[in-house]
Amino acid sequence: MLERLELEAFLTLAEELHFGRTAERLHVSTGRISQTIRALERRLGAQLFERNSRMVTLTPVGIQLREDLLPAYEAISAGLTAASLGSKSKKAITVGFSGAWAGNLLVRAADLTRIRYPDAVVKVEEIQLVDPLGRMRSGAVDLQITEFPIAEPDISTGPILFSEPRCLMVPAEHPFAQRDSVELEDLADTVLVTLDDERIPRYWMDYYFPRRTPSGRPIPQGPATNYWPEVLVHVSQGVGVSTVAARAEQFHARPGIVWVPLRDAPPIDYGLMWPTATKNPLVRPFLEIVQEVAQPL
Repeated sequence: MLERLELEAFLTLAEELHFGRTAERLHVSTGRISQTIRALERRLGAQLFERNSRMVTLTPVGIQLREDLLPAYEAISAGLTAASLGSKSKKAITVGFSGAWAGNLLVRAADLTRIRYPDAVVKVEEIQLVDPLGRMRSGAVDLQITEFPIAEPDISTGPILFSEPRCLMVPAEHPFAQRDSVELEDLADTVLVTLDDERIPRYWMDYYFPRRTPSGRPIPQGPATNYWPEVLVHVSQGVGVSTVAARAEQFHARPGIVWVPLRDAPPIDYGLMWPTATKNPLVRPFLEIVQEVAQPL
């Protein structure tokens, strides 16, 4: 009896004839695919692929095994998809993210979902930080990776997928730019560029854009922006500073901004949320796949 990874690795490699692309499709390492195929060949006592530095080809035994297994595998996949989704009709899910690093995770999960559920349609879209719940509450988004905390009676949340330390984005000429790190108490000595909080829960704003330091000193509030690029512009032009995930520097580094660790701020936890009353049958399978893909993070 073939294990699932053996079956998927063999059939995918038989299609791609490339170990790297096979590993990418199955979201495992190239070494894992090589080990799996070698173990399968040892178990069967026959070579399934010819490999050299330039190409991978099926042996006659490999061709025959592919022809024997593929129809049964496709039939099993179709049956599992139908059972999971409740019907053989095409199903769709829209998933959202508010940070590029979370978006990358969703794209990987979407690719794996399409492999396991060929009838599924997965759309990935960016969610604006100034309206973190609107798209979900309107029914436009079924599942979302978001910055916690989220505590809403109509929205369910899953476990934390990963956490990011916080930085302070500061203008290059700001006194903080010369420091190795800053702390929350220092925010009383500068201007904090924030977000327009009309559609953002107050508890969320207090977590990320506090109005007072831990000792109670007021934090001067600067411009309330509507979009993330506006925050970058204000900071780069010396208007103020703003809090952000440390990983954002990899995606948004630009002249005029220095990224300084915020050493005593709690981390930014990223998790999944979805409407409590959802009836979309793809939410649960996709939620499980996102958690699987997020494991190495």
